[in-house]
Amino acid sequence: MLSRSSFTSLVVGVFAVYVAHTCWVMYGIVYTRPCPAAAEGGGGGGGGAGCVWPYLARRPKLQLSVYTTTRSSIGAESSIDLVLNVEDFDIESKFERTVNVSVPKKTRNNGTLYAYIFLHHAGILPWHDGKQVHVVSPLTTYMIPKPEEINLLTGESATQQIEAEKQTNALDEPVSHWRSRLTLNIMVEDFVFDGSSLPADVHRYMKMVQLGKTVHYLPILFIDQLSNRVKDLMVINRSTTELPLTVSYDKISLGKLRFWIHMQDAVYSLQQFGFSEKDADEVKGIFVDTNLYFLALTFFVAAFHLLFDFLAFKNDISFWKKKRSMIGMSTKAVLWRCFSTVVIFLFLLDEQTSLLVLVPAGIGAVIELWKVKKALKMTIKWQGLRPRIQFGTYNDSEKKTEEYDTQAMKYLSYLLYPLCIGGAGYSLLNVKYKSWYSWLINSFVNGVYAFGFLFMLPQLFVNYKMKSVAHLPWKAFTYKAFNTFIDDIFAFIITMPTSHRLACFRDDVVFLVYLYQRWLYPVDKSRVNEYGESYEEKPKKKAHRE
Repeated sequence: MLSRSSFTSLVVGVFAVYVAHTCWVMYGIVYTRPCPAAAEGGGGGGGGAGCVWPYLARRPKLQLSVYTTTRSSIGAESSIDLVLNVEDFDIESKFERTVNVSVPKKTRNNGTLYAYIFLHHAGILPWHDGKQVHVVSPLTTYMIPKPEEINLLTGESATQQIEAEKQTNALDEPVSHWRSRLTLNIMVEDFVFDGSSLPADVHRYMKMVQLGKTVHYLPILFIDQLSNRVKDLMVINRSTTELPLTVSYDKISLGKLRFWIHMQDAVYSLQQFGFSEKDADEVKGIFVDTNLYFLALTFFVAAFHLLFDFLAFKNDISFWKKKRSMIGMSTKAVLWRCFSTVVIFLFLLDEQTSLLVLVPAGIGAVIELWKVKKALKMTIKWQGLRPRIQFGTYNDSEKKTEEYDTQAMKYLSYLLYPLCIGGAGYSLLNVKYKSWYSWLINSFVNGVYAFGFLFMLPQLFVNYKMKSVAHLPWKAFTYKAFNTFIDDIFAFIITMPTSHRLACFRDDVVFLVYLYQRWLYPVDKSRVNEYGESYEEKPKKKAHRE
């Protein structure tokens, strides 16, 4: 059996290997080895056996055409509509244009519409150009519409209720939404590939042509699917005949193209594993809304957050698993932490928050429920199919701690309860909600976020009265502190409710107070530690006889 320190060292070692391996993989994606024979053949593609040369090096005159159709594959020109035509297309110049797209009846009836983007020689129709390249992208996606929020007290008129009932019946059915943005990229580097070791990620986007004795690859046209965000989606109504489409173009380097291809594949894999469109959208936001350097920082921050989360959970569980006494521990703080964690989890679930935030919150809620069982010394005995719950008894020292705890809660209740009740009443009168359940959860969670840190004060009060902090799980606290400061960074990266974002900064203040108490009350070896024992009580080892 591995000791705790050996297991922790093993986890940290695996983490270091994982980070190093990821850095090596990222380097392999960003850096592509050019064809070694290209230097011998010259820059015009006149030689270099086994090399694949860029067709754009010949500087052809190009034209960009965007068509729409309801078919996923086309066989005739008459079945598609031209929505954008850019003559004398300059691949080095970025642009953004908004066009109105006619929405066919089939699409308005919960159907699909596709965009065909062609890059071809100027003055030649795409179907007559043997060196054209094209990509296909759906302009619609299916999502369950967000339920309408109402004022719970004023209600609705009869007409509004009928419309709401119709809408409610169809809430569980995905409907067609319009993607209002189409982002195009072309790899403009005059890069010469080695034909024997073409990168698999780029290879599927390449189209080869034989020109004389050399092989050329046509322009690599790429659609940036990561830029399609949920916030840009529009519900397609049956009365809608035209919708706006913003087409933007920018050049892209080979390294960024390969990185973007891998990120799109990763997002697609998340959806295949059951992640919803909204969950995948949160991941997209991390990549799209940040530059590459900040993205690299985000990766390292997320990796360390995962490590500290694991170590905090491990040490927290180990601490409570060995806990035999509640001396110096605020039982009410444990109960409140459990209640607030469960409420926050239900709130995040009701808000359809990203799984990146929801899953850790759910795991934390389960652990807090288990800690309540330990704190109250609960035992569950089964009498047939009926469970019987029994509570343990406290000794005199634990009862003294409970008196301090009750005293702190008494003072807090004078301030906390009126604030929570007043906030709930104000939100009921002035804020719209989807249902009474939504209002109840929001009222609870607003109280937790706004005044929840007050419930951490009983533990500070107990520490003050006992003049000791030796009973606290400082290892778990340390890891949680690192995560608290990391959460401050994530608060600006991952989409989450504003109240949840502000709560991340609230925890910083509380931890600083704990650190002050740690400095103020030095460790007394005669006091009981977090496992219910003191150093002086430990049996002394027998002297070794020669």
